[in-house]
Amino acid sequence: MLRLLSVLSLLALPLAAQVRVATLHPVLSEITTEVGGDRVKVIDLLGPNQDPHHFEPTPAQIAEAGDLDLCLASGVGLEADLKTLATLLPAETRIVEVGNHLPTIEGGCDDCDHHHHHAQDPHWWHSVDLVRRAVGIVEKELATLDPEAATAFSTRATAYRKRLDALETWVRKEVARVPRERRVLATAHAAFGYFCKEHGFEAFAVQGVNREQMPDAATLAKLIGNLRERGVPVIFPESTSNPKTLDAITADTGIRLGDVLHADATGAPSYEAMMRHNVGAIVKGLR
Repeated sequence: MLRLLSVLSLLALPLAAQVRVATLHPVLSEITTEVGGDRVKVIDLLGPNQDPHHFEPTPAQIAEAGDLDLCLASGVGLEADLKTLATLLPAETRIVEVGNHLPTIEGGCDDCDHHHHHAQDPHWWHSVDLVRRAVGIVEKELATLDPEAATAFSTRATAYRKRLDALETWVRKEVARVPRERRVLATAHAAFGYFCKEHGFEAFAVQGVNREQMPDAATLAKLIGNLRERGVPVIFPESTSNPKTLDAITADTGIRLGDVLHADATGAPSYEAMMRHNVGAIVKGLR
């Protein structure tokens, strides 16, 4: 009876209030969920299969999300109109552009916000190391909002980073199977700069930074000449790209189409699944 009363008294205690965090990118949703556990409620404003370059949450979506303690954006100019979003959020909601706190590389983005950071590549999640650093940024923000759970956040963050360590080891082992002279990564648009820098690839963006427009005949002819000159053997399409340009190039040159890559981390069940899929496709196409 005493044991039962003890259990009932514990059940009667108020549960710790959850920190409410909105995210604008699937990688940030995963990091926040992994680090926060049941102390954090993650509201994924982007949703499945949306394009983070163009997605703009509506006032109705913000209202449905309710009171928010924190909003995590990818940053480095990726979000189309973060300033407008800020006006829709509760005044006390802190907005953190995670990528702005990470080392970036050059590489503009036609689909991004040109009011800031437009000369920097916003696709930092293609570096496992930068994702590992992002875990620390999210952990710090959550601990500030919920100091009582700081130890739990630290434990969960450490466990997640260990999984990223193992993933990074696997990536390097797989990439080593591609000879140095074949490390030219031709993709639909300029999204894989961080991956290329880390692993010694030359990045070749077939459609530049704009994935929607079909180049004119002169531009296409110049592009084909560049591909032939560099000896590019395979072009990798992306899950959200316009295939017309790639179809025209492969029809005229005999360059093969590789397996589809996930550029913006949408459509993949997890970050690790995305990286394993992309690296597997790249190694298969270039070996």
